[in-house]
Amino acid sequence: MRQRGKLVGMAKWAILAVVLCLLLLSWMFKWFQAEEHKATWLWDASIIAEQTPEIIAFSKEQGVDTIFLQIQDELPDATYRKFIAAARQAEIEVHGLNGHADWAYEEKRDEGLAFIERVRAYNAASAKNERFEGIQLDVEPYQLKRWENEESSVIAEWQNNMKAWTKAGEDAGLYMSAAIPFWLDARQSAEGGTFSRWVISHFDAVAIMAYRDSGQQMYDLSKEELDEADDLGKKVWIGAELADTHEGDHLTFFRKPVSNMNEEMAKVFDLGSSHSSFAGVAVHHYEAWYAKKNGIPLARKNEEKE
Repeated sequence: MRQRGKLVGMAKWAILAVVLCLLLLSWMFKWFQAEEHKATWLWDASIIAEQTPEIIAFSKEQGVDTIFLQIQDELPDATYRKFIAAARQAEIEVHGLNGHADWAYEEKRDEGLAFIERVRAYNAASAKNERFEGIQLDVEPYQLKRWENEESSVIAEWQNNMKAWTKAGEDAGLYMSAAIPFWLDARQSAEGGTFSRWVISHFDAVAIMAYRDSGQQMYDLSKEELDEADDLGKKVWIGAELADTHEGDHLTFFRKPVSNMNEEMAKVFDLGSSHSSFAGVAVHHYEAWYAKKNGIPLARKNEEKE
């Protein structure tokens, strides 16, 4: 009887140990799932020539692990190599950024292809730790006059261009993403279905320009795209605006303290974590973020000199 009691006691301890291990694994899984990833856009690439240490240090401090860096022909490849190598050492990915509103037009398709080829050739001539991880295309034809009267035609041309660009990017081994407005789910693809779903299906990831000063609203504006990306196995960044947009203070954190943006971003992370597609929050843009965080005055657009 004593031996039997001992075995029962050991069994109870074994069961308790298994339960504790399962609880620990569950907690660890949730912790890794809740890890907060941030990205930022860096448009003025000229600053990497002199400010690489500051950019990397600031990005690490803010939890940024992806930088969308515009590629400018004026900068030598050696400057990009030095910056990307430093970013890689800090566990930050760098993606080549470019795009123009009229790239959506059929006659501008080759400009997008030339940019992708530029990145492919750069990567081929660079060491592994100096290469761009991918490309982000920021093409916004709705800023141009044709959109108002020829929206469906522009969408059709834009889609054909995106097909060519994503194919070229895939062939070059590049991770392809696109910055898109939140309202593409209200537009129809030329091939049927929502335009947002079509775009998401062709890219590896999208960054939703869901610019609001409320984390709940940022999530709400992105929810349909998150759902579509969940179905498609793709990734979605939710964008936060920190610069002056000239379109209303409710669209940006420009006039608000950084602490307010951080609070609202925390809400986005909490809400977005229920989606397998949620990649994190992308802040637009690095220059505004750095200036705001360091107390450097930012002139509103109507205050800048001509």
